[in-house]
Amino acid sequence: MEERLIFNFFNIMEKLYLALSTWFFIIMVGASYPQNTSDNNSIDKHVFADSVRNEFLHAWNSYKRFAWGHDELKPLSNSFRDWYSVSLLMTPVDALDVMYLMKLGEEAESTKNFIIENLSFNQDIFVKNFEITIRLLGGLLSNFQLSGDSRLLTLAEDLGKRLLPAFNSPTGMPFMFVNLKTGEVKGDVSNPAEIGTLLIEFGTLSKLTGNPIYFEKAKRALVELYNRRSPIGLVGSSISVISGTWVDGTSHISGGIDSYYEYLLKCAILFDDEDCLKMWQTSIQAINKYLSHETQTGLWYGQVNMLKGEITSTRYGSLDAFFPAVLALSGDIEKAARLQKSSDLMWRSFGIEPEEIDYSQMKVTFPSYHLRPEIIESAYYLYHFTGDSIYLKMGKNYFESLVKFCRTENGYAELKNVETKEKTDEMESFFFAETLKYLYLLFADQEVIDFSEVIFNTEAHPIWKTWK
Repeated sequence: MEERLIFNFFNIMEKLYLALSTWFFIIMVGASYPQNTSDNNSIDKHVFADSVRNEFLHAWNSYKRFAWGHDELKPLSNSFRDWYSVSLLMTPVDALDVMYLMKLGEEAESTKNFIIENLSFNQDIFVKNFEITIRLLGGLLSNFQLSGDSRLLTLAEDLGKRLLPAFNSPTGMPFMFVNLKTGEVKGDVSNPAEIGTLLIEFGTLSKLTGNPIYFEKAKRALVELYNRRSPIGLVGSSISVISGTWVDGTSHISGGIDSYYEYLLKCAILFDDEDCLKMWQTSIQAINKYLSHETQTGLWYGQVNMLKGEITSTRYGSLDAFFPAVLALSGDIEKAARLQKSSDLMWRSFGIEPEEIDYSQMKVTFPSYHLRPEIIESAYYLYHFTGDSIYLKMGKNYFESLVKFCRTENGYAELKNVETKEKTDEMESFFFAETLKYLYLLFADQEVIDFSEVIFNTEAHPIWKTWK
């Protein structure tokens, strides 16, 4: 009896210590937290839009100097990286629509012509269907709409045809990899993001070419995945595209699932698709019921078992930070604002956001920062819908942190560790397509985009609804 009392005493004291240290942490971080205000005069948006534009040019000119014609710049070694045995011009395709939005006309025209003259998909390489779709297919379609150059649509259709064999599984859910020349496929265990993040691009290709097969294949994959959700409405982390059985039943909104939910809502808007709207509505109910997690540090979304809905992990990170944008787009501004406040707490706690934290203790679990855009994307969406300058102040902080910790003499570098701020020799193409684009749009008054007419794919390539 005495031993049990001693054990209970120390257990209570441990919990009390954890609670007090958490509250002390919140108070210390919160002291510098921007207060809610509708006064936009404290931030000169034009100055920051110009600053972001200048940083785009700094990174882009560095790419041109050291990595021209290749997929990505390595900003510390002043060299380059290609994803495969040949370059697919990831950075030029991803960056081109940013040039149009930033009114960099001459640079956009020369880059567009370089892409048209040098990009060929007739390559004997296995590519990741998901990544090639969101970056290259999405980029080519967006840039066709921005430039009106039909040669970009021709390239997009050629790529779309080469990716179609990925859908030739017994379930209709795509294999992860497809050979662009032979049509061979591999990778029969996939995840909801890679299966369900294709309809914006393939559907748009159908709308612009008049060939329905692209829409039909991607829509079927999305529906087949949705139909395999658990009885409580959740999807897991990995699934066999051959048998349709779940391999990992962990459910969350993070990488591997994230953009599946994003595309349910965005495809409902872009294509006026009632099936996608119903799938979104039932999915968000399950997400909010089982993943939403109120804690001392705010509102978070955790990880659960897809069958039981019980919290199994209190992990949240830079990829999860996309969700306030989706909530805002769906009309749930209240939850979006609260979750964005939590994401911002994560950023401010370490000077820049880590890849992942344990939000129950506000401790880093994966310390890297990959120049990710999601928290900036959510600030942009919330500012778009509310006009509240708190989101401008967040964007200002994110931009200044990027310049302070990630800028190099030649481009921007990812961080190996957000606590030590040690850099690593990588700058992915989405830094142009998403991170700098969303920062620019947040501050650029002249680029007010109507979200009922324009949808950003998950790589932030804008698609205009031109097919009413």
